[in-house]
Amino acid sequence: MKIILKPQHEHIVKRRHPWIFSGAIARSEGEPGFGETVDILSAKNEWLARGAWSPHSQIRLRVWSFNPDDAINAGFLKAKLDRSISCRREILASGAASACRLVNAEADGLPGLIVDRYNEFLVCQFLAAGVVYWQESIIQLLHELLPDIAGIYERSDAEVRAREGLESKCGLLWGSAPPETLEIQEGPLRFLVDVSNGHKTGFYLDQRENRAALAEFCKGKQVLNCFSYTGGFGLWALYGGAAQVTNIDSSAPALELLRRNVQLNGFAAERTTLREADVFTYLRTCRDSRQEFDVIILDPPKFAQSERQMDKAARAYKDINLLALKLLRPGGILFTFSCSGHIGRDLFQKIIAGATLDSGRDVHIIRQLGQAGDHPIALNFPEGEYLKGLVCRVW
Repeated sequence: MKIILKPQHEHIVKRRHPWIFSGAIARSEGEPGFGETVDILSAKNEWLARGAWSPHSQIRLRVWSFNPDDAINAGFLKAKLDRSISCRREILASGAASACRLVNAEADGLPGLIVDRYNEFLVCQFLAAGVVYWQESIIQLLHELLPDIAGIYERSDAEVRAREGLESKCGLLWGSAPPETLEIQEGPLRFLVDVSNGHKTGFYLDQRENRAALAEFCKGKQVLNCFSYTGGFGLWALYGGAAQVTNIDSSAPALELLRRNVQLNGFAAERTTLREADVFTYLRTCRDSRQEFDVIILDPPKFAQSERQMDKAARAYKDINLLALKLLRPGGILFTFSCSGHIGRDLFQKIIAGATLDSGRDVHIIRQLGQAGDHPIALNFPEGEYLKGLVCRVW
């Protein structure tokens, strides 16, 4: 089956971008089914690529290959999976972590597929029509390529599934079910992870390198960890020698797991404060009571789910950063992040600059941060850069 693009739209594919939107399509020859492979041709009948058909999504096609010799079959998928897994073996073999991302969707040439490894368990997200079509083959290939795994669990409950015309799905796909909480290692620290119910696939693996970077700023400091979840940044602050870490999150179960993680690593309970609260409200309370901190971490959830939400998200990012800037002692450190893909790095920095102006503080960017190396960004797919971070010194 063939999909013919409208004139002037083939340049998108020639630049090897893996997404083709519905508005770029002139017509189809044949009636492709959900997730089926089609050839993509220019208006002049020039072969451009081979991709997966998604009839319900604005992203109507996701490209599998730009090589006309590639047949999209189990052999093609195995080669892609093997390359992706091989790129991460060094992380696991080095002992730096026992959990990492093995497949990062479009960046690894497997659009819509996420595979994270937690010790002997894999947690997968099938988020697009093409990988759902090939799901059984992918599961089979994963336990062929990784014979030491005990089980494969599905966490296809991301909102993007609805835009593909898919329902949320979670559950065991192969082998043994993961325990209610499993223990992973990250550098010198250990964390309990709930892969069945936790955020994303259970843990924010993309922040691994940024958590380690935090430790050097925390010795003897009063630290405020906002949107703490299960304590990733909070435990690294304790490891770095923080005198006191206050962790704020709206989820009681996340805070309970954080408490258990503090205990698991042998840190004194009195060095940690847990607060179940809305972060925006808590920061305003701290401002009104004139509390101060030496280090503040802002790692909020995605504020912009779509372009229509960008203005609202920008206001939220400015608000929360302005509040944080007012709470830092002179010379204090702000670790601030955005995981909203629609908020680019330049825009995020402009938002922080606006908050800085309103705060009346002098602020220097001393480091720029991003997602960990097992979450690569393909140069032909800049949308893959979703995590932006700044380390700022505030005067």
